[in-house]
Amino acid sequence: MRPHPAVRRTPAGPSRHVRTHRAISPWLFLLPGLAVVVAFDLYPFLSTVHKAFTDARALAPGDWVGLRNFRDMLDDEQFWVALRNSGLYVLLVVPFTVLLPLLLALLVEKRLPGVTFFRSAFYTPVVASVVVVSLIWGWMLDDRGLVNGILRFFGAGPVAFLGDEWLLLFSAMALTVWKGLGYYMIVYLAALGNVPRELHEAAAVDGAGALRRFTSVTVPAVRSTMVLVGALSSVAAFKVFSEVYLLAGPTGGPAGQDTTLVMLVQRTGTGLGGRVGYASALSLVVFAVALLLMLLVLRADRGESTS
Repeated sequence: MRPHPAVRRTPAGPSRHVRTHRAISPWLFLLPGLAVVVAFDLYPFLSTVHKAFTDARALAPGDWVGLRNFRDMLDDEQFWVALRNSGLYVLLVVPFTVLLPLLLALLVEKRLPGVTFFRSAFYTPVVASVVVVSLIWGWMLDDRGLVNGILRFFGAGPVAFLGDEWLLLFSAMALTVWKGLGYYMIVYLAALGNVPRELHEAAAVDGAGALRRFTSVTVPAVRSTMVLVGALSSVAAFKVFSEVYLLAGPTGGPAGQDTTLVMLVQRTGTGLGGRVGYASALSLVVFAVALLLMLLVLRADRGESTS
């Protein structure tokens, strides 16, 4: 008579308490971060979207007015001036912030004596406060500042850098480019570290000069980084505020001709009589255009990579 085979018992699964604990635990870790995002990002954004369709004031919730704020925007001359200035900022600043940091990164990448000093010097404006840097530039470009003092020495006479609408806007653009060089230089340095030196050596053996190696080896190797820098700088340039505000003043330069969109939002929506609804509509326009700029840059990069 054969012995009865032993009955195999399958191990019991986790209890309901354990399963519930496993399901809830990840959310408990995410809860503090989610609370911050909801309180300081999601809720203000949704509140701005809602107020953009109302006539809310600083001390009054306002009533629903539909698209009236956006229709008023089309008839607002100051809006078109601000849109022009913000658009020019993107067109003139972004090419320099994409190309110049790459050239700086190529210079400081080389292992030469004292190169660490130059890396620190180029990065110093990044860690400096934009308020301090803008005030220094304002003192330098003033009628009695350093720049005009040098021009007087050579008999060129004073130049109204802060009194002419176009010179003031170009001065703010130069400040933005100068302050961002170090940051984007570090980004490019990280990308250049991943470029195989064998490619440069092979191109040199084939007789390619420095310029040809730059266009045929370096640029294709860091192309994705250039797209990233272009996207970031486009959004930052379109949303510029501090540089122009501190150089031009609260009024936006002569007759408000140097006002940017973000400055217009700040001027319209602050104060006891601030038009919060109209400022919210302007904020949505800034958000939509900034998002469109980033999508266009990414779409252009995708189209070139597939061609």
